Amino acid sequence: MKIVLAYSGGLDTSVLVRWLKDHYNAEIITFAADVGQEEELDGLEEKAKATGASAHYTLDLKDEFAKDYIYPMLRANTIYEGQYYLGTSIARPLIAKAHIELARKVGADAVAHGATGKGNDQVRFELSYAALAPELQIISPWRMEVFRKAFPGRTEMIKYCADNNINVEASASKPYSMDRNSLHISYEAGILEDPWFDPTTPENKKMYKLTVDPEDAPDEAQYIELDFEKGDCTAIDGEKVTPAEAVYKLNKIAGKHGIGRVDIVENRFVGMKSRGVYETPGGTIIMMGHKQVESLTMDRDLEHLRDSLIPKYAELVYNGFWFAPEREALQAFIDNSQKSVTGTVRLKLYKGNVTTVGRKSPYSLYDENVASMEGVQSSYNPDDATGFIRLQGLRLRARAATQFEFIEQ
Repeated sequence: MKIVLAYSGGLDTSVLVRWLKDHYNAEIITFAADVGQEEELDGLEEKAKATGASAHYTLDLKDEFAKDYIYPMLRANTIYEGQYYLGTSIARPLIAKAHIELARKVGADAVAHGATGKGNDQVRFELSYAALAPELQIISPWRMEVFRKAFPGRTEMIKYCADNNINVEASASKPYSMDRNSLHISYEAGILEDPWFDPTTPENKKMYKLTVDPEDAPDEAQYIELDFEKGDCTAIDGEKVTPAEAVYKLNKIAGKHGIGRVDIVENRFVGMKSRGVYETPGGTIIMMGHKQVESLTMDRDLEHLRDSLIPKYAELVYNGFWFAPEREALQAFIDNSQKSVTGTVRLKLYKGNVTTVGRKSPYSLYDENVASMEGVQSSYNPDDATGFIRLQGLRLRARAATQFEFIEQ
């Protein structure tokens, strides 16, 4: 049997390499998707092979991640439950796709992952596997009773590594878990499971990696201009950038000003509430800029229709339905809505805040003569409002005339 394991080199997946090899008498090939974890990927091949893997592949997916996953999601102004920029969620379908492609390339019988049995990632990975490779066996050890009995906690996993000469840097008390990619970093579990715990206090704030504390941010504001073409950020301060470059550079710029922190209790797809802390500096200002260019260029009713679909689109991404037909159909509508979303926005960054201070577009629907309160002649005739208001109020007057008793006083 040949199994391709999604591998991070941490405690859980280090245990899984050896355990899967012994339990299934299988050849284990490890796989890591480089979606922007940076130094976390150092030394993975050596570590995986020393742990029992026959081969290891680290695939550079950063450009694909930004172009084909982050940017399409940002075109939709996607936020889950009004706060979460979906940084972890959006990486999972790409990782699963690469996992499947590698499994087919090496002739594997199964794919395996180390996602826990309580989280969303197990769902996201396996829905993507189902959509792309229904013929492959899926192994999820954390949902196997034999595995959970062997490893009821971290103490047992650390002992297993020691007994099997598996070199891992782990301790029995890990304060929280962290997941990183180009778009964001998420923190959860451990000390963060208490929703009253404050990670921003002086003794705790070193947890954050991408953003400084807004209190420690520069005392002078920074102005930045973002150019958009058909809904995508294509230049920063006049300098052309690829999607991957834009996300990377804006993470640095926004992070310096403490922008992009979110601390929420969210509703997981599997049914429970979970506390998560997120840093999404670059994504925060891209989305702010995108909304501002849309405000100039997108037709009102089209914008309102698109906005009504954002919660559904966000839910599909969060729950793992990236490769579902309804997400693809929504994406086609969203992308069509972006045809005129081209222009420039000027943002002011200061101590955790993003303020829009200017926007312009060659396709602007804003007519200063129409909007002006100075009595300028335009295609708008105030006299027309009389009939417009009368017709809008027709049903309200009818109700007042015949159903007055039902109107709250």
